[in-house]
Amino acid sequence: MENIDNSSPIQEFFRGKNIFVTGATGFLGMTLIEKLLRACPDVGTIYVLVRPKKDKDVSARLEELTKNALYEKLRELRGADIFQKVVAVAGDVGEDNLGLTPADRRILTENVNVVFHSAATLDFEATLRPGVSINLLGTRRVVQLCKEISHLEALVHVSSAYVNSNRKGEIEEILYPVPEDASKVIDLTASLSDEALNDLTPQLLHDHINTYTFTKALAEHEVANAISQVPSAIVRPSVITCAWKEPIPGWTVSKNGPTGFLMGAAKGIVRRLPLDKDVIYDYIPVDIVINELIAAAWHVGTTRPQTTPVYHCTTSTTNPFQWSKVGNRINGLLHKYPLKSAVWYPTLKLLPSLLLFRISAIFLHFIPAYILDTIIKVAGGKPILVRLHTNVGNSLGRLAPFIFNEWLFQNNQTKELQKRLSGKDKEMFNLDISQLDWVTYFDSMAQGVRIYLNNEHPRTLQAARRKNYILMVVNLLTQALVFGLIWWSGSLALGTTLSKSSWIVVISYTLFCCL
Repeated sequence: MENIDNSSPIQEFFRGKNIFVTGATGFLGMTLIEKLLRACPDVGTIYVLVRPKKDKDVSARLEELTKNALYEKLRELRGADIFQKVVAVAGDVGEDNLGLTPADRRILTENVNVVFHSAATLDFEATLRPGVSINLLGTRRVVQLCKEISHLEALVHVSSAYVNSNRKGEIEEILYPVPEDASKVIDLTASLSDEALNDLTPQLLHDHINTYTFTKALAEHEVANAISQVPSAIVRPSVITCAWKEPIPGWTVSKNGPTGFLMGAAKGIVRRLPLDKDVIYDYIPVDIVINELIAAAWHVGTTRPQTTPVYHCTTSTTNPFQWSKVGNRINGLLHKYPLKSAVWYPTLKLLPSLLLFRISAIFLHFIPAYILDTIIKVAGGKPILVRLHTNVGNSLGRLAPFIFNEWLFQNNQTKELQKRLSGKDKEMFNLDISQLDWVTYFDSMAQGVRIYLNNEHPRTLQAARRKNYILMVVNLLTQALVFGLIWWSGSLALGTTLSKSSWIVVISYTLFCCL
């Protein structure tokens, strides 16, 4: 039955609760901390697992984190003292016992009520060993900690909608069988050399696309198998993108998905991308994901389910996105919000195949990159463009199975969770993505990429637009020069006049438009 009460059961649930967050310095973790402090100001202590660095202890890393623009609204609303609720704990999910000291582990087991586990390695190129250490063993270590916590009310595990990308078509909110036993995989990882493990990996993966989806799928079962001792939920986001509404529309620190595309395109560096305009891609704003994590914790903590519920935090079946909706507007956005730091006139064209992209990249990415890198090297600078485009090409090759396939993630349990929320909680912790307008959202995304990824303040926009006009003129003159040289060279090679060989320009320009 739909809850229309104006109270906030979620706020009440988190009142005085102590929280433990892994992955706190990542995109999801830092956004989760902000939302908890802003929407649930009576929350208790938020313990965050932070990996120490050689030049910074965990407290310094936490202080640096809270200076991000993400927290500006929170600071204005609650004051700087609100951050006293956040306590950094030194540790690492990739280490035994999460790298915790006995004293810190005791503090957590005696005080924590809710655990959010979002730490993971997202490297699609990674070998099996780091994936097992962080995604699988890391989750096992978190579950073991939860078993020791005296007053645990909920564990929310952040998985991925793509853990089941080895399946085709519709994906349900259920735990699917995994092809290998987790303990067997862990034992093999511990006993085999790197070379032997790499040789065995394809056999272990079976039909999984990469080690990321494989280890994350195994990790889900670690969580679900402990339900008798650890009340839990699994949330599966798709590709997490910039904020839709809060705390700042367009805010992001993530270069994954379309934000990364726009970042490179705005610089004038990335000019072509392999994307199928008619395929349904699943992008989900980070603020919706955070709301679902919080709502899932509340639901688990108040209902104590006998089996671990799985929630798809996705758009493909509720508000499906296709690049055809915004593809013709991308270049307009690049010129509406240009960069002062752009190296060339930005333009982005979507190509329907990886082969066509690779051919196009030779002429539009690599040849200009070699020329510019040579100029930079002669001038005493550090050439980076060839290496950058090589890395982009390799990354797109690894992403090809995700770029040219589509999955429809059923999200009935997420919709049911939304119905359970009170009227106030529907406003504060909205899970309904159906009202998102993709055109407007991409406009906010373009602004967010400019400000938060390319680090250009809005006050520089007018100067950037003036530079954009200059780059446009230079780009047109360069094209005219190139086609002029092709025309002249062709007529010279054919031994004919320029007027009689004008067809060379037509053909060369037509081929250029196809690239």
